[in-house]
Amino acid sequence: MKGNKLFSFFVILVYVFLCGPLLIIITTAFDSGNIMSFPPKGFSLQWFSNAFNSRTFMTTLGISFKVAVISTLIAMVVGIPAAYALSRNNYRGKAAMQSIFLSPIIVPGVVLGFAFFRFLTLKLQLDVFTSLLIGHVIIVIPYIIRVVGSSLENLDFSIEDAAVSLGATKLKAFFLVILPNITSGVIAAFMLAFINSFNNVPVSLFLTGPGVSTLPISMMSYVEYNYDPTISALSVILMAMTVLIMFVVEKTLGISNFAK
Repeated sequence: MKGNKLFSFFVILVYVFLCGPLLIIITTAFDSGNIMSFPPKGFSLQWFSNAFNSRTFMTTLGISFKVAVISTLIAMVVGIPAAYALSRNNYRGKAAMQSIFLSPIIVPGVVLGFAFFRFLTLKLQLDVFTSLLIGHVIIVIPYIIRVVGSSLENLDFSIEDAAVSLGATKLKAFFLVILPNITSGVIAAFMLAFINSFNNVPVSLFLTGPGVSTLPISMMSYVEYNYDPTISALSVILMAMTVLIMFVVEKTLGISNFAK
């Protein structure tokens, strides 16, 4: 009994450690004061209005959304066939190939960002948007492979063999038989990749430039010179958006089934 109470105490401490900063951000977003402070001095929605009326935030929001959507779509074109090849076949070097595809989520983001900056921006002389897009494609591919691969692991490939035996080509069988049976996994992978691309900071920090920046980077720059709760309000909006997307995906697709 004593051990259970001690365990519960540590669990509560962990929850406080994880949720405490989020609760502080949420409360300061509704503060009526001109300087971010905790506890708040009053209640106001002016900082939400300030966030939506900011041209910089709205512009970078559009860029973040555009980069996240395009990079996720490109990553799916690469990641889905890769996940299929890794799940369908057993061959020498398969483990090494899986490690290569999943390496972007193992290597620290700052290291990846600097490597992309050196290679894409300095060596290849690509423009800022193209470099940013390529960087985001690479960092979200592992999420596509991981989630879609989990769906494929639970799939009976005998249905594909049956389709081929009836005259369908391997490509036709993939689109008509395999893909419809993993639709929920594909959608879940898209959502996870989109969220990770949209909220990315380390890679974007190195690849953004004049005229092309993402919302998280703009928020970091704003905090350097301003101390009002606008960033808190914007953070609450982003948290609500992320929670809503994850809730809808979980309830409609059961994303936990594909993250195992």
